[in-house]
Amino acid sequence: MRDFEFLQPASVAEASRMLADLGDDCRVFAGGTALMLGMRQRMLTPSHLVSLGRLEALRAIRFDADVGLRIGALARHADVARSPVVQAHYPMLASMAARVANPQVRNQGTLGGNLCYADPSTDPPGCLMALQAKVVLSGLHGERVLRIEDFLVDYYTTALQPDEIVTEIRVPAPTPDMDGQYSRFLRTAAEHRPLASVALVVRRAGGVCRQARIAVGASTPIPTRLPRAEAFLEGRTVTADVAAQAAEIVAADIEPVSDQRGDAAYRREMVRVVACRTIAGLFGQLSE
Repeated sequence: MRDFEFLQPASVAEASRMLADLGDDCRVFAGGTALMLGMRQRMLTPSHLVSLGRLEALRAIRFDADVGLRIGALARHADVARSPVVQAHYPMLASMAARVANPQVRNQGTLGGNLCYADPSTDPPGCLMALQAKVVLSGLHGERVLRIEDFLVDYYTTALQPDEIVTEIRVPAPTPDMDGQYSRFLRTAAEHRPLASVALVVRRAGGVCRQARIAVGASTPIPTRLPRAEAFLEGRTVTADVAAQAAEIVAADIEPVSDQRGDAAYRREMVRVVACRTIAGLFGQLSE
């Protein structure tokens, strides 16, 4: 690991100015769980680290029934998992956050840092996409608010401009008839990164799906919404057979990646299985 300067701005504006002045030779330091690994492996060799550790306002988690959830970018995964308001109003988000990586990462890594790293095999992006989350970016030219779909561009690539910092994640307020589930598949019990994940959010009236949002992650370069499967579910009474048919559509409509962890055909099949179990399970149709 090469020597570097550790900078600690006192405001978001000061941090943005540092990023603009230093350019490609610097990196933002939040939780540091991914960054330090990359630096130890010499994949990254920044001359400066801009630490956001002093920006305490970015750690807040707030909820308003009219506005929804506001999660500061420096909130750790463990903070999200333990937050009473997240547990009460977005239980699938709390459940997801409690399973991210391992305890060390959950107690050090931040939600904003996770999204900025844009690792395709991580949990938060797909779950947040199904919840229609937006990302707030602050830079020298003001503030931008992007949908998760627009923020995540490609493998390890986001829409962040060089001077911008993620400051907040916004999730719309839930409706009384909303329900959701986040599921993931691990190749082995020792792994911490899912091979496939499915996030499902529905508006329901008993066993009838009134509206659905499905996002597949981990098996695709970026999380992917499945509009054809969503439209298939809407207005139907969800049975085990309906869940299986919807899962077939999900699997057919993704473009899975192939790598050393699994080829495209295997990932597609695992997505089908996870999607079927998620849809059936949410509507109480899983067989014993």
